[in-house]
Amino acid sequence: MRFVRIVGTEDGGSAFEEGEIALAERHVAEGVPPMAVGGLPSAGGVSFLRSAQFDSAPHPAPREQWVVMLRGTIEVEVSGGDRRRFGPGDMVLAADTEGRGHVTTGVGTPPFEALFLPV
Repeated sequence: MRFVRIVGTEDGGSAFEEGEIALAERHVAEGVPPMAVGGLPSAGGVSFLRSAQFDSAPHPAPREQWVVMLRGTIEVEVSGGDRRRFGPGDMVLAADTEGRGHVTTGVGTPPFEALFLPV
């Protein structure tokens, strides 16, 4: 499963990197067909977020964390000007915990919902 990681750069900015989580077919419960399962490292403290707006000033991630979009679409702009959109089912690993960070903007109809999983 592919995901995007937002990383800090040497010049104090941010950038996108591509990543992948290995999935393996497993039986997770009796009577359930095999499913693709992969590990998602987390330090605990999962948070659910719902917001009518997701617009931000430039900011670094408060901690390295997974952002799993559940509802709505956001656009993230890194310091080099690159932009990407993420919607339901997309996973982003926000790892730019220092420097200028990134800008997040809600796109389309709110609410925006996401899970935040600290690494």
